[in-house]
Amino acid sequence: MCAPGLGTATRPPWRHRRLHPDDGLGLRLTLAVCSALLVLVPFLLALLVLASWAPLRRLDRAVTEALVGYGLRHPGWAEALHVWTEVFGPMPLRLGALVVVGWLARCRARQLALWVAVTMTVGGLLGPLLKVLVGRPRPEFPKPLAQAVGLAFPSGHALNAALAAGVLLVVFRPRPRRSAKRYAVWAAAFLLAVVTGFSRVALGVHWSSDVVAGWLLGTAVVAATAAVFTVWRATPPRRR
Repeated sequence: MCAPGLGTATRPPWRHRRLHPDDGLGLRLTLAVCSALLVLVPFLLALLVLASWAPLRRLDRAVTEALVGYGLRHPGWAEALHVWTEVFGPMPLRLGALVVVGWLARCRARQLALWVAVTMTVGGLLGPLLKVLVGRPRPEFPKPLAQAVGLAFPSGHALNAALAAGVLLVVFRPRPRRSAKRYAVWAAAFLLAVVTGFSRVALGVHWSSDVVAGWLLGTAVVAATAAVFTVWRATPPRRR
């Protein structure tokens, strides 16, 4: 019999084999599976919305009405959410992403710059397409806290906030695991996505399922484009 540790190779832990950037195949497969599962959920929600599934409709109405009622009783709270949703709306986030693309290109990180551009573009196109396919109207209240045009499902604010949060994590997350900057980037990405989506429901311009679908669709786009990016980065140059 072999002595412990002799003649046998210890396998690295699951997290190292699936999520470590040096293990290209494991990372690509994990990202591909996660993106496929994530993208299924918004389309499942879309089917439930199209079918007017009663439990989902009741949940959406209960959550939105409760948050709108709170905003009517606390105007300062509603005004703060209104400012947040304007500052971190789809257009400001796209302009910010454009600045990041230019900065990365200037720093000669052209692949990463292209990934940011593709991620924001693909997500920006999928959202309006799904809105047209589902055709869900926005909530209507006698005393609305905010006004919004267009269709409801999925929330464009939540979708673009999830895309921007993913870009923030990929581009600006520092390598050292235990650092204050790393936690700050995670916190900023979390607040950007969660508060932006929450504000849309609290202001009464979206149902809760609209926001959940936007979050999941944005996360799926980030995972899918990241998987493609890692494949491209790991592909060796063609020999002459």
